[in-house]
Amino acid sequence: MANRSTRRGGTPASLALNAPSLSSSSNLAPPPATHAKWNVSAEEWERKAPLTDLQLRSITKVKAASEKTTIPLKFAVEPPDPSTPIPTRPNLANKLLHSRPGTPARSGTPKHSQDLHPSHPVQTPQQFYDWYALIDRSVAHSQESHYRAHVASLDEHLSVCRLVEERIEQVEHQVDEMMEGWIGVEEGGKSLKGACERLLEERDGLLAVMEEIGGHLEYFQELEHATRMLNHPGESLIFQADFLYMVERVDICIEFLKTHRHYREAEVYLLRFQQCMTRAMILIKMNFVGSLRALSSEISKRLADKDISPTAQHHLLYTRFKSVAGRIAPLLEELERRSASYPDELSALLAECHQAYFSTRKALLVPRIMEEIRGLDPGKSDLVELTREGCGYLKQLCKEEWSLYREFFTAGEDLLYQFLETLCDLLYDDLRPRILHEPRLTVLCEVCTVLQALMILDASAATPSSALFAETGNPDDSEASDDESNANNERADELSLDLASSRKVNKGNKVGKRLHISHLLKMVLQDAQTRLFFKAQAVIQSEIRHYVPKPEDLKWPDILTAASKFSGAEIREKESTSQIFTNVAALQHKETWYPTLRVTVWVLSQLHDFVKPEIFEDIAQEALSYCRISLVAASDNIRTRSQLDGCLFLVRHLLILKEVIGSLDELRMREEGPASGLSDWSKDGRKIGGTSPRQPDLSSTMRGALSGGGVTETLANMLNRTTSLLPEGLFASLGVTRGLENDMRGVKQDIDHSLRQGCEDAIAACAHSICGPLEGWSASLGPTPGSDPSAAAPANLQGLKDETPEVHRRFLEAVQRDLKDGVWRVRLYLGDERTAKVLVEHIVARVSDAYERWSDSVRVMFKEQLPGDLDVLNSARLSELLRDATGANGA
Repeated sequence: MANRSTRRGGTPASLALNAPSLSSSSNLAPPPATHAKWNVSAEEWERKAPLTDLQLRSITKVKAASEKTTIPLKFAVEPPDPSTPIPTRPNLANKLLHSRPGTPARSGTPKHSQDLHPSHPVQTPQQFYDWYALIDRSVAHSQESHYRAHVASLDEHLSVCRLVEERIEQVEHQVDEMMEGWIGVEEGGKSLKGACERLLEERDGLLAVMEEIGGHLEYFQELEHATRMLNHPGESLIFQADFLYMVERVDICIEFLKTHRHYREAEVYLLRFQQCMTRAMILIKMNFVGSLRALSSEISKRLADKDISPTAQHHLLYTRFKSVAGRIAPLLEELERRSASYPDELSALLAECHQAYFSTRKALLVPRIMEEIRGLDPGKSDLVELTREGCGYLKQLCKEEWSLYREFFTAGEDLLYQFLETLCDLLYDDLRPRILHEPRLTVLCEVCTVLQALMILDASAATPSSALFAETGNPDDSEASDDESNANNERADELSLDLASSRKVNKGNKVGKRLHISHLLKMVLQDAQTRLFFKAQAVIQSEIRHYVPKPEDLKWPDILTAASKFSGAEIREKESTSQIFTNVAALQHKETWYPTLRVTVWVLSQLHDFVKPEIFEDIAQEALSYCRISLVAASDNIRTRSQLDGCLFLVRHLLILKEVIGSLDELRMREEGPASGLSDWSKDGRKIGGTSPRQPDLSSTMRGALSGGGVTETLANMLNRTTSLLPEGLFASLGVTRGLENDMRGVKQDIDHSLRQGCEDAIAACAHSICGPLEGWSASLGPTPGSDPSAAAPANLQGLKDETPEVHRRFLEAVQRDLKDGVWRVRLYLGDERTAKVLVEHIVARVSDAYERWSDSVRVMFKEQLPGDLDVLNSARLSELLRDATGANGA
């Protein structure tokens, strides 16, 4: 414990015990005060300086190694130094475990204590100083002895380390000498290996050169074999097994020589190989042309027999040719391949083969086709039947020709289509004049239906689950024609895309597996569609724009009450088979429609499936514009006889016209997809739901026309809008054109404007007959309705008071008579109870407003002192009266 209590640089404990006595006997200054020292506890040290697991393990290993260190024997026992005052020496282990030994023990041997005592009594200061110096040296020696011992041990360890270092340097020197020897051996081995590898590479290079020379010589040696084979006499040469192999080898040699023109005599050999290739292809061409001529001569003689059956004709025209194709087809395929590789030399040979084939087939088929066309009697038969039978026959013929051509050739699709077009022109020359001079619109539509049906059947032939064959089973069935027309409309775009894609895929003019008959029928279909377009324009001009109404067309509401079927004298063609207006609720009562509206719907139904969308939209815009104008003119004619009937006539037909437009928009949205929305209502970029200060909001009108409520929501939204009360000049100042515009948006705005004006006129006409007595009495008060009646002349005032009961009585009679009749007419014209209710509510509101203004004037006139014979109705009684008159209570 004495060692642990010793502080570094402090005074030994034994000296500290004698310090008071020394200071009392001398004038030494007192020892300086000890400085305060901040102690850190072990817990705080561990918290502020934590150690990692690796550090803790390292400390543990160091501690364990220090505890087990063996001490050399020479340090185990050390004789005591006579001059050292410490009687006992600490263990050497303590010296190694601690940085410095503890304070010497105060207890010592009596002998050592006696050595420090003066031998004689101290009598003089000098003797005391000598004795004190002796004590001081003893203490200093005892404090420094363990340092000297530690330095001595370090010197011994350093000497041992120097000895070990010398031995290590000797070993390292020996290892370096061994390394130099190993490197020398390694470099010698690498040199030997490199020399061996170079010798092997030289040998392999010589062998490769020898093989390459031998391989290249084979290309030159092939010329002799090819020349010898081509010089072999006989026409059977091209059918030998080695012929095509020889052609392939010649082709390989040509390609080789083209890439190695620097070889000696390469140009000469290249020319001779090309001559061999040309000779081989000429042999194939000559054999093919000769076979066709012989076969054509034989078949022509057989077909000249008048008693030959159709089965025998088919056998001669197709089966015999297919039997020849089995042998010659591989050779023709080889010719096609070589002509594609060497077009300058061999394309003419392939063209001669195509020309010989097509001329042979045309010579055999044209008489037969002309005979079939004469059998169809194109001068007398119906155009639709002629189109159906003639195109059906040509379709089957073209398929057979397509299949036969593919037995011989794999390329030349463009030439094949040209050949088939020449065959089809034999029938089209008779069809085109009749189509261009056909006056009936339905016949033209049926012709387009037949042509599109053939195209659709051709496009759907690859799908075994197609149901189009069942739809065209009965050509005379109108329902089948409906399905056919709808299918045509849905598949028209697919046909053109399928044709275009098939033509692009067949790179190198390869012949596809299937014939696209739409490519052959396209020209006739375009002629029919062109004629259909011009005929539709003529019908629109004659039957809509310039239509002159007959007296029976203006007999309204007799037409509705009679509900007789329309005779259809103006339209003598069959009704449309299209189903695009199935959502129009009033379609089932179309016999009561005005003729121009019927013609408009009929023409649009006919054209929708057979013309392009852009053309159809232009025609629809024109037809709808002229139809609206004709309806307004007819309404004006009817108003000369009955104002209310003329207004209701216009409202009825314009609502139907809006349903027609809604059906067209809905159909277009289905075709274009949901992304198109209702953007067509505003082609300037604004959606229908947006608002703009320069145009009326038509969103609710459009939504009403397309929703389940139909015309009811349309009429309600339109009558509740303030734009119906704006004058024409204000519309023009807002930038809204009220006349005929060049797009569908202008047509729809014109229809909306006419419909709003018609509704306003109908409401005013119905309310005028009821509110006429009240308004006439109010007009007698003066120009200002709100003026004080007492300001009038006394005679006039008294006369008005006397007339008041009679005016009220006539108003009540008009309510019971004219209001009931007007509501009945509204319901008769509009048909739907919900739609009629919208208009009736506005009529009732206008009558109620007029009566309330009149009652206010009466109360002011009589100063709330009404006479006994005048019973002015309050709001509740007036509402009850009007509900009874309109039948709202029963509803």
